[in-house]
Amino acid sequence: MKTIKDQHFEGERPLFGIHDVRLEHVTIGEGESAIKECSDIEAVDCHLWGKYPFWHVHGFSINRCQFDVGARSALWYSDHLTMSDTRIDAPKMFREMHHLRLENVVINDADETFWRCHDVEARNLELHDGTYPFMFCDNVKIDGLKSDSRYVFQYCHNVELTNAHIVTKDSFWECENIVIRDSVLDGEYLAWHTKNVRLVNCHLAGEQLLCYAEGLVLENCTFDARCDRVFEYSDVEADIRGHIENIKNPRSGHIVADSIGSVTLDEFIKGPANCEITLRNNL
Repeated sequence: MKTIKDQHFEGERPLFGIHDVRLEHVTIGEGESAIKECSDIEAVDCHLWGKYPFWHVHGFSINRCQFDVGARSALWYSDHLTMSDTRIDAPKMFREMHHLRLENVVINDADETFWRCHDVEARNLELHDGTYPFMFCDNVKIDGLKSDSRYVFQYCHNVELTNAHIVTKDSFWECENIVIRDSVLDGEYLAWHTKNVRLVNCHLAGEQLLCYAEGLVLENCTFDARCDRVFEYSDVEADIRGHIENIKNPRSGHIVADSIGSVTLDEFIKGPANCEITLRNNL
């Protein structure tokens, strides 16, 4: 493998078409498409601020690197990436990619990040600011996600999260086959119009959560005191620990909680309208 070390590149396509190359302490300055149509690339301790640096790259690793704000849309149409200990300050990263492995990555402008990506695994991933990260993704597995971005996970399939802390609204809309364990989900309108969502040991906060859902399962979950109008028009099997303030018009299933503030079943309920709602130990 050839090594390029301690060099600065800028302009249009300065490293176009390189293969089997290690970049050490390289800077990518003003310009576009620095590392395009490449394969088998290692980037270590590099600093990038030019636009679109990694496009159509196949088989590469990025370690201890920094992407400044100018390095927007840096990773598109590429595959088989491993990334670790990297900071990203630019938006619109990771588009139309597959086979991604990330660890200890911080994205400070997650606007339109991870769109149409497939087969993504991550540990200790942070997303800040921006809208709609993880749109149209499938086969995503993350252990240790922290996110305050808006509208995370829309139109996704086959997502598994563990130890997540997500503060947002309208998250997990129109998703299918979702499993979330040992996590905090804080924000209104969680998981509307979903199929096969399973929440295990999670704490939920926000209004109008988990509505219009099919195959919804909650195991050993807790609710914040301000939650109301939960489960409206959903098919649900829920084991709730502690108190839930308000349940409204679930379609079917079974809900059990330690205490319930109120249940709203009105003329707008939808059939089969046979959800069984009980208190644990009938207390």
